[in-house]
Amino acid sequence: MNRINFLSAFYLLLSLTLAGSVFGNPPDLTKGDTRPALSSHDWNLGPTGLRGWMYSHKLETSQARQIYITKVDKGSPADGKLEVGDVILGIQGKNFSYDPRVEFVKAITQAEAANGQLNLTVWRKGKTLAINIKIEVFGSYSSTAPFECSKSQKIFEKGCEALAEKIKSGKNRKNGITDSFNAIALLASGKKEYLPIVKEQVKQAADSILKSNGSPRTWYYGPVNCLIAEYIIVTGDKSFLPHLEKISMMIVDGQSDVGSWGHAFVDENGRLRGYGMMNAPGVPLTYSLVLAREAGVKNSRLDVAITKSVNLVRFYVGKGSIPYGDHHPWIQTHEDNGKNGIAALLFNQLGDEKAAKYFSSMSIASHGAEREMGHTGNFFNMLYALPGVAVSGPNATGAWLKEFGWYYDLARGWDGTFQHQGPPEERPDRYKMWDATGAYLLAYSQNLKSTHFNGKKSNIVKPVNLSEARQYIEDGRGWTPRLRLAEYQKYSEDKLFEGLRSWSPVVRERSAEELARRKGEYTEKLRGLLKSGDLYAQTGACQAVTKIGAKAGALVPELTSKLDAKDLWLKVKAAEGLAAIGEAAKPVIPKILTMLNSPPSADDPRGMLQRYLCFALFNGRGGLLSRSLDGVDRNELMEAVKAGLMNEDGRARSAIASVYKNLSFEELRPLLPAIHKAIVEPAPSGIMFADGIQNAGLELLVKHKVSQGLELSADYVRNMKQHGSQKRIIKILKMIESYGTHAKRVIPQLEKHIHYFENEEKNFPKKLSKDKANEVRKTIERINASTKTPKLQQISLK
Repeated sequence: MNRINFLSAFYLLLSLTLAGSVFGNPPDLTKGDTRPALSSHDWNLGPTGLRGWMYSHKLETSQARQIYITKVDKGSPADGKLEVGDVILGIQGKNFSYDPRVEFVKAITQAEAANGQLNLTVWRKGKTLAINIKIEVFGSYSSTAPFECSKSQKIFEKGCEALAEKIKSGKNRKNGITDSFNAIALLASGKKEYLPIVKEQVKQAADSILKSNGSPRTWYYGPVNCLIAEYIIVTGDKSFLPHLEKISMMIVDGQSDVGSWGHAFVDENGRLRGYGMMNAPGVPLTYSLVLAREAGVKNSRLDVAITKSVNLVRFYVGKGSIPYGDHHPWIQTHEDNGKNGIAALLFNQLGDEKAAKYFSSMSIASHGAEREMGHTGNFFNMLYALPGVAVSGPNATGAWLKEFGWYYDLARGWDGTFQHQGPPEERPDRYKMWDATGAYLLAYSQNLKSTHFNGKKSNIVKPVNLSEARQYIEDGRGWTPRLRLAEYQKYSEDKLFEGLRSWSPVVRERSAEELARRKGEYTEKLRGLLKSGDLYAQTGACQAVTKIGAKAGALVPELTSKLDAKDLWLKVKAAEGLAAIGEAAKPVIPKILTMLNSPPSADDPRGMLQRYLCFALFNGRGGLLSRSLDGVDRNELMEAVKAGLMNEDGRARSAIASVYKNLSFEELRPLLPAIHKAIVEPAPSGIMFADGIQNAGLELLVKHKVSQGLELSADYVRNMKQHGSQKRIIKILKMIESYGTHAKRVIPQLEKHIHYFENEEKNFPKKLSKDKANEVRKTIERINASTKTPKLQQISLK
């Protein structure tokens, strides 16, 4: 059974395997070694005016011991003292010993609190030199930074001055996302002298969106809408309210039926394209609508859109990070592209204490390598970090910055601006060299409480004390992309079982994985957790059983009892555990079939329990019924399958394809109306996987030469999911061709598809559209030349 967020795992694997500098041992640049040819990621080195390259391996620089200078800014503290090609070996009299990035910044922190002197050990053309540079003195961070912190205030004020000058000079690159957050940062200052700049940015951003007529991707709408709403709320200037209303309703109209958005808005059929649901733009879009409502936009459809999206996002409370799309909760790390951070602000704004606290806690627990990661870069992971942490109060921000504040100081330029640094390896990173000044300044402005991104809405979450804050930080330790769970391998068994009781689903999962790796005998201890009254402990025990598998067969009775639990997620985790056990758990199949056939309850309107039960029973990777249906009551099975084929999630529906393979065509006859409906009415969610059950149904009808399958296949040539359609269309065309001479009756349909691909298809590469048209032409030629006339059968679809 697939128990992880497949897509997020895929992109993590991609970032680890294709990233820039996974090349073996670090080069020694003082001995003639050269930088790996494919590794060009360099770093801003704090307020020195330097940029430097250092070795990285699987998103870590902990194996590096040298910094190769790639740039020296004119007029900066380092100008005239260091040169491109210099190699920094150490700082403040000590060679680097564990991570040059961290060591360099710690020396900066000490220098800024003292006399500003940085003493560098530099290798230059065969000689080792001692070079001193002087940086500006800012003082020390307070224990609750950025709250009650003069250093944070100085950094913020200097950054705002530099940002304002940059915007006025026109040197900033036009980008709807960074421009919006730069303007919000200036608005957060509360200084009237910046308002004309902010107002002009609001005008430019609003005009850009409105002139585009809906063409920009959804990623830009959320930040721009937030900027306009924040401006109106802070200043009371209603002149941009019509703009806000129009953009907000464009967002509402672009929402899917289940409350989600994708890379773009819904198509003419009201469905998302390509990957389908995308939470990275979706949660900010939701937040922007909430702010728009506060700013004065009044529309009942706006309220409905907010409710749908909030219900969708709230599902992940207690279960993991908000995932890439409509996937399983992400439980590998405590954050995923900053979505938990912006969700903490969203639910704080809505007055939902439980959800706000959970997402803020997840934000606190995400630091180090976790926070540096991010799909196509970590811009959003950093943007929403401190605002999300700050929902839990000053002790949380202070503890978090003590742990990870070095990353902020490394990104801070000598002129007060910030550039996006990105993960230690640059590919893929779509945000390279983005102006991240506003994103970072919002972190330093949390004490000002002037906009909703820096605390204007009073926190409904009780501030955590220092001990609690430190525990959240501790919960985020023990995992890195390079070492994975090596730290957990050092934990005692007692500590791992304590981890199964954690509030954090990530800690529970990591503890479960390590216990399973040890292959010990844990039946009685897990039984104790399952019988406890602690929801976290019971859920953690289920997670451990899912990792252990068949060896946990003695726990079937306890897991079966959890199928009747009040908590939906405990039911799901119990079902997953039973599926992982396999053969010994098969007596529980009738009960799960009955549960699957039950209509969604009022507190589960999206049918999420039904969705996960589909996986537990039918998923090809370990579902209890994925390989055999022997001994299963056919009536119960048929009713459950019919119910599952109506689930709104395309991935859940697609799991049921295993039933098609395990029953004869005659046995499937009672299901044919439901199979037909699942083909012609695609799932409204889980778009990325929705075509699985459509393809399986078409293959079934075509294999048995059902007459109706011919027209359905011909329709599908055009209506299939666009992403990857240039490859999948070949298979469908071969299926049509297998009807022989009968296929001539759909040639008019196919000819219309040729015209569509060549002249009308949008949001798809023109060359690939033409390739599809050519494949259809070739198929028509073969159909016309065919002499085969297979016998067809008609089926009843009633």
